[in-house]
This record gives sequence, structure tokens and C-alpha cells, in this order.
Amino acid sequence: MKKSFLGLFMILISAGFSFSQSQIKVACIGNSITQGPGRDNPESYPLQMQTILGDKYDVRNFGVSGRTLLKNGDFPYWNEPQYQEVLAYTPDIVVIKLGTNDSKPQNWKYAKEFKQDYLDLISSVKASMPEDGKIYICLPVPVFQTNYGITENIIREEMLPILLDISKETGIEIIDLHSPFEGKSDLLADGVHPNTEGLGIMAKVVAEKIKK
Repeated sequence: MKKSFLGLFMILISAGFSFSQSQIKVACIGNSITQGPGRDNPESYPLQMQTILGDKYDVRNFGVSGRTLLKNGDFPYWNEPQYQEVLAYTPDIVVIKLGTNDSKPQNWKYAKEFKQDYLDLISSVKASMPEDGKIYICLPVPVFQTNYGITENIIREEMLPILLDISKETGIEIIDLHSPFEGKSDLLADGVHPNTEGLGIMAKVVAEKIKK
């Protein structure tokens, strides 16, 4: 009996089976573009990404509509229960896609605080992750029509350089979600929020980066 069990054990090991194998936990932080039609809606970009990545990964949607990266913004992500849920989740991978709502005039007046607030978010999230955890900074999708006070000029001319500077300073990789939408305004009905197809583009771009 013992020999049979040992033989089965060796077969499983040789086939690459790991008894301690667990899913890679992916936390998606963001605003309404991340939240999508709903945090548990399969059309949201995180859950479309779950389908692409497969069972090896556990992708969670922690997006909250209207939230800012800025601590002094009108609706800071920092104040939401989802922020605490991310920390409690102890993710292996964190994808940050915040900034769109920060471009609103009432928020961007605190532009000088954006970089430090972003660095603070990175530090706080990193503290909850394993040593080999991975964080990604997303460049926001473009805005094709000024809506809700969200402004493309601020995102493109002022915010993107700051995000690139943060990446250079911290060594954290950038995921470019801005360029893939160039010339595709039809995928953002209100000029700000990607439709299901657009969210699918986001899912593919982020998934490809994670798989690398």
C-alpha cells in the first residue's frame, strides 16, 4: 500500500503537480473604468481578464466609480472599503488604473500632490504583498470628449509625464492603456468610458503584460 502511494506521488511530481500550488492573486485598483458595469459583472475588464488568464489566476475587481488617486480629491480612493480590501487580499499582483477623475478641475488644483500620493499608494499596497509581488502603473485611457469635468489635455500633457516619472523612479512597469485606444473613439460612447469591446481591449493588454 505504501509503495503504491509513493508511486502515485512520484508520478504526480514528475507531471509537474504541486501540492502547495495556489492561484496567483491579482488586484485591480481603479475608478468606474475598472469597476465597469459592476465589480462582479463579467463584462468588466478585470473579469474579462480572468477569462483570458485562466484558473491559474484569481482576479479581483476593486474599482470604485468616481474615485481619485489624490488624497485631497473630491472622492479619494483611499477612503473606500475597497482600498482596505486590497490590502487584506494580500495580492501577488496589483494593477493601478487611477487618474481619470483626478483631471477634473476641482481635483487637479492639487496636481503638485499627485506624484507623492501615487508613491504613497504604491508603498502602502507593496507592504501588503509578498516580497516578489508585482505592481503595474496604468496610463489612463484617452478622453475623446470632455465630460464630467474629465479633461484629456490634462491627462495627456500633465498626468502621463508624472506617471512615466514615477515608473522611472520606482522601477515599476507601465501598462499603456492610452495608445491602444487612439483612433477608436467609437468604443467610448460618452468619450470617457469604454464599452464592452473597449474593456476587452484593456483586459487583453493588461493580461499580456501579466503573462510576460
